[in-house]
Amino acid sequence: MKLEIYTIEDQARGNFNNGEILENKPIGFPSDGGKLKPYSNIFYWAHAWTGSKKSTIGLHPHQGFEICSFVLKGKINHFDTKQNSWIPLSEGDVQIIRSGNGISHSEELMENSEIFQIWFDPNLRVSLNKSASYDDYKSQEFQILDSKWKKTKIIKNENSRLKMDSEGIEIFQYSYLDNKNDEISLKLDKIHSFFIIDGEISINGKIISKGFFFTVIDQNLLKLKILSNSEIFRISSPKNVSYKTYS
Repeated sequence: MKLEIYTIEDQARGNFNNGEILENKPIGFPSDGGKLKPYSNIFYWAHAWTGSKKSTIGLHPHQGFEICSFVLKGKINHFDTKQNSWIPLSEGDVQIIRSGNGISHSEELMENSEIFQIWFDPNLRVSLNKSASYDDYKSQEFQILDSKWKKTKIIKNENSRLKMDSEGIEIFQYSYLDNKNDEISLKLDKIHSFFIIDGEISINGKIISKGFFFTVIDQNLLKLKILSNSEIFRISSPKNVSYKTYS
């Protein structure tokens, strides 16, 4: 197994509106300075949050990429030039913009809110020739597998309602009670990317804490020790993408 761990200090950082919105970026832009660069068909991954004041990221353009926002906590409002209206999203909701040949959007993060914004590469040679489109999905639309000490939210697999053009993407969110051991089955043809939203775990004796990011390759079974109540977000993406990616 190849396990790579990226602490908060290893990640790029950013902010909007003089720090009203703060960001850590497990996968930042090339100029952002973090240790991890784009891989597979994941181009960018930002973890953003507000404090006691809401704040708005003004209208800005996108092309080509599929841009997904995952509301981890609180609420956001979203505006784009396709919908031409503000749309509210709450904790657990997911939004996807297939930016195609061009779209502009704006986001308002309400106070004490937290999101992931992740850019996927859907084969820009194709997507740049398509019209932009938008979908949002409410939290209750996603299947949840529930046991006494673990919940698995299936956000994206081949049977889910969330539709993406980016090849081979699977997305899951795990909720754990503490002092448990778990095993997660993994596909050998994928790169498996994990973010610790909350809590702390151990893998092979290595402690991985809140805000840490890690990747797993060439392993079909991941064994975790849950050290405290934990929330873990996972994206599995192709080890070998069938098209040339932007990165």
